[in-house]
Formats: sequence, C-alpha cells, structure tokens
Amino acid sequence: MKLTKTLFFIFISFSISSLFSQTESNSEGPFNQLIIRGVMLINGDGSPPRGPVDIVVEDNKISKVQVVGYPGVKINESRRPKLKSGGKELDAEGMYLLPGFVDMHGHIGGSSQGASPEYVFKLWMAHGITTVRQPSGINAKELKKLSAANKIIAPRIFDYVGFGSGAKNGINTPEEAREWVRSNAKNGADGIKFFGAEPEIMAAALEENKKIGLGSACHHAQLSVARWNVLHSARAGLTSMEHWYGLPEALFDDRTVQNYPLDYNYQNEQHRFEEAGKLWAQAAKPYSEHWNNVMNELLDLDFTLDPTFNIYEASRDLHRARRAEWHEDYTLPSLWKFYEPSKISHGSYWHDWGTEQEVNWRKNYQLWMTFINEYKNRGGRVTAGSDSGFIYQLYGFAYIRELELLREAGFHPLEVIRSATLNGAEALGWDDKIGSIQVGKLADFVIVDANPLKNLKVLYGTGAIKLTEENEVVRVGGVKYTIKDGIVYDAKMLLAEVKAMVDLEKAKNNWKLKQPGVKN
Repeated sequence: MKLTKTLFFIFISFSISSLFSQTESNSEGPFNQLIIRGVMLINGDGSPPRGPVDIVVEDNKISKVQVVGYPGVKINESRRPKLKSGGKELDAEGMYLLPGFVDMHGHIGGSSQGASPEYVFKLWMAHGITTVRQPSGINAKELKKLSAANKIIAPRIFDYVGFGSGAKNGINTPEEAREWVRSNAKNGADGIKFFGAEPEIMAAALEENKKIGLGSACHHAQLSVARWNVLHSARAGLTSMEHWYGLPEALFDDRTVQNYPLDYNYQNEQHRFEEAGKLWAQAAKPYSEHWNNVMNELLDLDFTLDPTFNIYEASRDLHRARRAEWHEDYTLPSLWKFYEPSKISHGSYWHDWGTEQEVNWRKNYQLWMTFINEYKNRGGRVTAGSDSGFIYQLYGFAYIRELELLREAGFHPLEVIRSATLNGAEALGWDDKIGSIQVGKLADFVIVDANPLKNLKVLYGTGAIKLTEENEVVRVGGVKYTIKDGIVYDAKMLLAEVKAMVDLEKAKNNWKLKQPGVKN
C-alpha cells in the first residue's frame, strides 16, 4: 500500500511539473492568422460594446476589426474576412471579448507562502491577466525572458525592483542612491518599487530614475511618511503610488502625524493595520479646499493611483474573505497556513480582530473610494492591481474582486474595464502595444461567454450563480479563453491544472481547510 502511494505521488508530481510549458490540451498557437468570429467587442477605451465583429490577428498583431452583422440578424458570410491556409478560426458567437487585463501590483508568489511561479501564473492567466507589473518580490529576470518568448505559461512581466535590493550596506547617501538606480537600469529592470527613505535619498533616486526614463511605484510606509508623503514623491518624479499610504498624510490639515496610540508598535501588525483603518478620518474632508488642492496637483503631475482595494478587504469583513468559495479548490495548504493569525507572517494581523476594527475600516473605505472615484472623474489615471498572496486574497480571483470594488467606488463598468486595460498599459508606457483593441496592437484578449458589464462576477474562475427559467441553479461565465501574443489558452483547463496542484499538496499532507479553534 505504501509503495503504491509513493508511486502515485511520483507520477502526479512529474505530471504537474510538466504543466508549466504549453500542452496540446491547454493552448494552441501561435498561428500565421487567427480569426475570432462573431464576438461582442468591449474595446477597453471606454467606448460601448459593439458586435458581432470578426477580429483578425496576423503574426501576433491585430490586422482587422470587421463588423459582420447586426443583433438578431443572421451574419452575412460574404462580409467575413477569409481564412488563410494554416490559419485558425475561433467561434466566439454570443461571447464577449476584452483586451487582456493588466495587473499593476502582482507578486510572483514567495517561499513564505509556498506559492510557486507556475501556480501563480496559471491562476493569473486563467483570469485573463496577460500583463503583470511585479512591484518588488522574487527575482523575475529569467521568468520575464521566458514569458516574453512564450516558453512558459505566464503573463508578460514588468519587473520593478525593490529600492536598495542587493546593496550590501544599504543606501546611505544621495550618490549611493543614484549609483543604485543606474545599476538597476543596467540589470534590465523596468522600474523601481520604493517603500520610503530619507528625503534627500528619495529625491536623488527619483530624479535619477526619471532621467533614465524608467517607471516607479511606492508603498509609502509609515516609517518614512511623516517627512515624505505622496505629494513629495510625485513632485520628485514618482509615476505611481500603491495602496493609499501617504495620501491621507498629504491631506492632513490639522496635524502632521497620524494619531498613533502611545503604546503603538509598528512591528505589531495588529497595531499597524488597526490604526491604518482610522487614518482617512484624520484627513481633510472630501471636496474641502485642501482636499481639492492635493488632488489637483496630482492631476497636473499626471500621477497614477493604483489603489489595490481588494487586499485590505478582509479588514472590513474578515469572514467574507476567509470563506471565499475558491479557497477550497484553489488555495494551497501552505498559503492558507500563511494567511492564518500570526505574529510573524506579514498581513496575518488577526490577533484580536472584531466588529470595532471592521466598522472603522468600512468608514475608511468610504472616504478612500470617494477620493479615487473623484480622481477618475477629473481625468486622473486609476489602474487595477491585486497584491495577492496576503490577507486571504488569492491570485487571479483577487484581481476580479478589485474590479468589483472599483465598481463599488462609483466607476461605470466600462470605466472599470478601462482601468484594468488601457489605463494599466498607459502607466507602463505600453499603450501603443496593448490595452485596447486596435489595428496594430498585440493579440492580448480575454473571452468570456457572458456579459461582464452586467455582472463582473462572470470573470471569476468559479463564475457566477444564476437561476434559469426552469428554476435550475447553474454556474455561468468564468473566462473561457485567454489569448496572449496570439496564443489561445483554455482558461478552464489552466484552472483544472491549478486544482491538481492543490489536490496533490492536500494529499501529501492529509489536509483539509480548517477553522482556527474548531475541531473539523
């Protein structure tokens, strides 16, 4: 019996390790010509849907978007583009096509979570994410090359290296900052992820990075934000901010530091996140003179906001985040363990989390969302990022939740899709290549067999629940095809492969999803 189990695990392990490369079952292409037939088009630029259209791709570039008919009328075959020899037709009648999604805050797993790159990549690709910006994390240099060559199943990767990474003695002077920035560029990084530093060091690094022409992002950590907030960064050349740290501090009008309790300890994560939930209430009131002045200056600087609403949602509703239906099938046991209350694991701050903390965070979200929505209304760029792998947020699934939260903030569904596509492409400087469906752009698409504008939940891998006219409960949606660089991936097959990885780890550990303090 033991031998049989051992052979079984060896076989499964070998099978799963081979899934990182394309197989006949999960992908096809690229083709000299790909024609997607009869689809409803959601362009990504804010324009309304239209269809049916045929979309023609040749050598990984969109060569034609052809209107082929009208709703409820049989398509006139004479209007359709002709398929070339060796080409591929994809029947998408009744389906919706969008540009590939851009996740502006995606960490490629980590040893603490036990999440391998292939696990993360397949979850992302199964949810239509074809481009990811990693704002610090694992060394992605080789993965970036392999993805660019489509030798692995992975989104396109933009790597923003953590400021100071690799500096043996840290960065202690402005000149050391400039030298590190130049070295980072020579090593092939796409940009820098900052957390904060001494003001003169931040100023030097951002000035040098801007001179070189690379992108930049910043999580304005509380350890530095009292002297260097979002306005300081934006003025110095920062191109985007992550989360919201540093923004309320820029909005202070009756104080200079957050109202910390006198027994506060930043290394106590409950302290850190509990007090963060009270921060927006300490900022200037919405639409006040100071509030407007800060927003207008950020707009004038063409600054990008990447709010990552989803990553803090457990703070306002812990039960909802913990019991999300996808955890059972798609969350690795090692990742679940990382999420659980801990004094050590980052983001596992549930030491004594209850109603009072959640109420404060709900009020925090109302004010935060008000700023983000108004920034969008005044022409500011807002993008979609997930920051998954922490705080009960799972890769891929959390990105779709981010879209729902942008909707909650007040975005029209078409504005949500634009944040997820064209806005991300613009922030990365790639809007001439990706982000909308236009002739000459790359063939990055998401295809789903339900209307995501009516219900964004159809983009989840688990789909959405619907009651039929026959009183039958069914699942609808789930991304059907993710197309990156003209290669067609079966999104549901990718999810099945992730489930196999999770099932293997469960079997090895004789594991099941457990509730803290409850005997299962």
